[in-house]
Amino acid sequence: MLIKGTYLVAADKEDCYQSLQNPSILENCMPGCQELIKIGEDEYEMKMKMMLASMSALFNGKVKISDQSFPSSFRLIVEGIGKVGFLKGDGLLKLTTQGPGTLVDYTGEIQVGGTISSVGNRLLDTTSRMLIKRFFSKFSTVLQESR
Repeated sequence: MLIKGTYLVAADKEDCYQSLQNPSILENCMPGCQELIKIGEDEYEMKMKMMLASMSALFNGKVKISDQSFPSSFRLIVEGIGKVGFLKGDGLLKLTTQGPGTLVDYTGEIQVGGTISSVGNRLLDTTSRMLIKRFFSKFSTVLQESR
């Protein structure tokens, strides 16, 4: 499943870039994230609780940051496995200055398997868009409060 979109963040590009790679900020902003622990250079172990339709599951996984080009772009690679299946995601985030803020343009692909894939692409698409919107809303609030 392909995902893409944009979100305007009320912070300059450098702050936005660094904050999008700050594990404590990410842990606080990612919906369902219970733990994000650094295990290597630009690599983190993650525990996340996901709700999808009538299913709720804990996923254990990894997040890796690669292809970094400060302060303009980077790639996020996410893998998780739980009792209801697995998920894999690979996304590119591009940051551009727009007025006093930063426009974050994201494109990526998500793969799911196991029981979780039985809910259908439409529900997965809607849920992923909702989670991304919640993330950026919380992210923007955290950045504004830190000023």
